[in-house]
Amino acid sequence: QVQLVESGGGLVQAGGSLRLSCAASERTFSVSGLSWFRQAPGKEREFVAGISRSGGSTSYADSVKGRFTISRDNAKNTVYLQMTSLKPEDTADYFCAARATFRDDYIPGPGPLDMDFWGKGTLVTVSS
Repeated sequence: QVQLVESGGGLVQAGGSLRLSCAASERTFSVSGLSWFRQAPGKEREFVAGISRSGGSTSYADSVKGRFTISRDNAKNTVYLQMTSLKPEDTADYFCAARATFRDDYIPGPGPLDMDFWGKGTLVTVSS
């Protein structure tokens, strides 16, 4: 069974940092590009960052470039999202998603429909 489990969300003041983690089943992780999405109340789910299966390629939404960093640890089957200089507008549920691919350099997204599997999300709240 495919599982993606996010953790690390919480309440942080503006300007602060958080690191999100997403643990995946080994079978899912090894064959997938991985991405983070977020969804704020009343808004559509949007792409935040993605990383290729090899980890050698990454992509970011313009709104988070220079502040967020996506990475993966293939030995731990875990993908991370390091978030710095957080802003109130970063408040949202953050979801990890995976797409199976044969390509080492493919970064899934930015459309949510591009993804095969989803976690249940972790809430990030940034206070002003």
